[in-house]
Amino acid sequence: MTTAKRSGGGMSEQRRLRLRLEISREAARLFWEQGVAATSGDQIAEAVGLSTRTIWRHFRSKESCAEPIVMQGVVTLLSVLRSWPRQLSLEEHLGVELARLRVEAPPVDLADEMLAMKMIRLADTEPALRTAWLMACDETERQLRALIGDRLDRPATDLEVLLHAASAAAVIRVLDEHIGAAVLSGADLTEFSDIKALSRRYAHAIRTATGGAVGDPVA
Repeated sequence: MTTAKRSGGGMSEQRRLRLRLEISREAARLFWEQGVAATSGDQIAEAVGLSTRTIWRHFRSKESCAEPIVMQGVVTLLSVLRSWPRQLSLEEHLGVELARLRVEAPPVDLADEMLAMKMIRLADTEPALRTAWLMACDETERQLRALIGDRLDRPATDLEVLLHAASAAAVIRVLDEHIGAAVLSGADLTEFSDIKALSRRYAHAIRTATGGAVGDPVA
């Protein structure tokens, strides 16, 4: 019989991650509603129905509670990029997969996506939250190294691969921030509702940033 992997405290890893995400959701809601400075660890604990001691067992600070929900903001795109077939261009793949996820169950709930957008937006005025967003961007870049290295038939540690991954990750960060700001400000979202146009926008920006090295089909 297979036994779930357990952390040092006896809790399974899967359960630990679920609990961290649950805490992160409540912390993010409080941060958005009343600001980071006005939110205490005790308030976060009360919102989740846990002891404050349990919160500190899972997070090093109240600001770090935002990290799991912020990471949800890049999960969908990373999952799409990881499944990018070598025979398709980036435009083709993004268009097909994002359209599919619109009608099927996406890897991240819309409510979590919205909370992630709020935390990313709040990071502009709350430096303490900027770390959470930058950590998510760093994870994006790390995963892009492996993906781009595979497409270019080079090691993930190759200098050119590292530069392309950093450039592509910067594109994703800037566009995600731009889209999130538009959504939260109530702006006209017509330009983001056309999946093919949105796919072309991401793909074109990544092509430009990587000097055309990333985006085409490969043999």
